Amino acid sequence: MTKVLVTGGSGFLGGHCVLKLVHAGYSVRVTVRSMRKADEAKAMLAAAGVPSGHDVEFVQADLTKDDGWQAATAGCEYVLHVASPFPSSVPSDENEIIVPAREGTLRVLRAARDAGVRRVVVTSSFAAVGYGADARRAPYDETDWTDPALPNPAYIRSKVVAERAAWDFIHTEGGDLELSVVNPVGIFGPVLGGDYSTSIGIVKAMLDGTMPGLPDISFGVVDVRDVADLHLMAMVDPAAKGERFIAVAGPAMSMTEVAFVLRSHLGEAAARVPVKRLPSWQVRLAAIFSARARQLVPNLGKKRESTSEKARRLLGWEPRPNEDAIVSTAESLIRLGRGAD
Repeated sequence: MTKVLVTGGSGFLGGHCVLKLVHAGYSVRVTVRSMRKADEAKAMLAAAGVPSGHDVEFVQADLTKDDGWQAATAGCEYVLHVASPFPSSVPSDENEIIVPAREGTLRVLRAARDAGVRRVVVTSSFAAVGYGADARRAPYDETDWTDPALPNPAYIRSKVVAERAAWDFIHTEGGDLELSVVNPVGIFGPVLGGDYSTSIGIVKAMLDGTMPGLPDISFGVVDVRDVADLHLMAMVDPAAKGERFIAVAGPAMSMTEVAFVLRSHLGEAAARVPVKRLPSWQVRLAAIFSARARQLVPNLGKKRESTSEKARRLLGWEPRPNEDAIVSTAESLIRLGRGAD
């Protein structure tokens, strides 16, 4: 069986990648920062449908340390580098995110090259594509890059810095190692456990009533299952070598549109989903006191559209509609007891 290493395989997207790989017949090795996470991940994957008797191997390797990466990549033909630091709160020093993202990516690529891995697929983000000085009307595509010098939030800067470093590495010292990159927009879809994306947190906050109103914010939407599919396509398709692919399902959605979809499909379960719009001046006022609100301000009233035409044309990728991704997110949260009480 062909062996694939998945970094961050205990997380939201990484877990779905592991499931796809297992069902496709691959042997899978997963890195975790601590072996305590391995037991949680095994339980999550078993509950999500990993066939009994299929052994997913777990090894310890931390993106901030060199130890463990040589052993993690040994014997692997492919690597899906999904793991990336994402803060639970806004850091006082942006380098707490930017440096680990860049150096962690380079650690994985060096180890993969030295182990004779054929191709690495790096999970980047639309953050590395479409956060220039001003949002524009024309859809962003894979030729676009966020300027890392702009004063964007640290997470956005970390994604563009890490992806740039990955391409530079391949061009200067990658040897025979191949690279493909996936740039997802906001990732929604079925939650497997307690480790999920910030995008999922939006739906959770709507369902449980902790979101007081709907700010004038819009974002691209894609289902996690489709992002995992795109990773596997980018891993093996010859056309994906040296390419980056935006993962987006359709037009950007506003918070108001997401709330409408939830209320339309979930009935009583959506009773706490907010109805009123939150004026932008209120968000700006809150930003004086709240670091999280400050992160919203640059995006108020902006709609960044992007296109997945390249992934559809080169790889035959066909994502689910936006509405399906939003509804499946909510249904999984409710099923796991993380939706409205």
